[in-house]
Amino acid sequence: MTSVLGVGSISSITLSNRSPHRHLSPAVRASPSFYSHHDNKIYGRRKLTVKAAETDANEVKAGAPEKAPASSDAGGSSFNQLLGIKGAAQETNKWKIRLQLTKPVTWPPLVWGVVCGAAASGNFHWNIEDVSKAIVCMMMSGPCLTGYTQTLNDWYDREIDAINEPYRPIPSGAISEGEVITQIWLLLLGGLGLAGLLDVWAGHKSPVIFYLAVGGSLLSYIYSAPPLKLKQNGWIGNFALGASYISLPWWAGQALFGTLNPDIIVLTLLYSIAGLGIAIVNDFKSIEGDRAMGLQSLPVAFGIDTAKWICVGAIDITQLSVAGYLLGADKPFYALALLGLILPQVYFQFQYFLKDPVKNDVKYQASAQPFLILGLLVTALAISH
Repeated sequence: MTSVLGVGSISSITLSNRSPHRHLSPAVRASPSFYSHHDNKIYGRRKLTVKAAETDANEVKAGAPEKAPASSDAGGSSFNQLLGIKGAAQETNKWKIRLQLTKPVTWPPLVWGVVCGAAASGNFHWNIEDVSKAIVCMMMSGPCLTGYTQTLNDWYDREIDAINEPYRPIPSGAISEGEVITQIWLLLLGGLGLAGLLDVWAGHKSPVIFYLAVGGSLLSYIYSAPPLKLKQNGWIGNFALGASYISLPWWAGQALFGTLNPDIIVLTLLYSIAGLGIAIVNDFKSIEGDRAMGLQSLPVAFGIDTAKWICVGAIDITQLSVAGYLLGADKPFYALALLGLILPQVYFQFQYFLKDPVKNDVKYQASAQPFLILGLLVTALAISH
């Protein structure tokens, strides 16, 4: 849901790759100027190079890598390809390319959100039926709807990817526009179908999970597609991204096993501000391309030094606020546990991210984000008790 659902990529919550800003509806149309039917690879690259040059002169074009970054370990490159992250090997197998477009590295946050929602409901039991429901909900949120979101976003990012990562499947012509659009529709309809199934399975009088899936999918579309294209605004786009990776899957898991209430909605939306901060981390590597395409990401709008402090402030202040909420709700042990998980995040921010957010973004997320997602579970368990 924005994949319920995952708008873009907060990129796993632990590994960053370009685009948790990446993420049809009947409105989507094949672009006749993007691919030639007979020579889509060469023609597509030519058109995109011209657009890049028109946008930001030769400096942008010159900065674009012509092929995927080499890996010292060929196996590592293949692994990156399957996960859909930078450093991927060039692939010709269409099924591997299709998997790459769904960016499996971005699924775990959504799966974790479902776990937190189920835990917060207080009604999850370790039996075959509940485990099966949870797995289906994870499949809906991760492979189907996040896969839909990521493929959709790559489609609408094809021009900016021609600047930043021209070796990616769509701008390189490794997969045709028709195949991409078919994949988008199949993943969307599959996710909505699973959402409806879960409502029936849970005995809902109102199809709340289906509504969440539809809402998240719509958010994914307006995040990536014109005319609204929320990602063009650093604040709105990143908050939508954060909500899609934290709030929506949590709500789906909680609705599946319990009920949603205003307190849960407010608390998870507050946590989505931390998601906004995580989303900003992924903007630093895309500054040149974002600037060339007119996307007002926060590093473009405010500069690297200011944006990095906005980023860590959003992450830390949000979690401290949640800890204060738990303390006020007479849950001091959970509040202290959350504080204990915030401290190593602050350490890694000073150790890696604040020193060089462009160079150290992946290292920072791999080190710090596990503590953030554990904090989500601590909060969920506090609510359930």
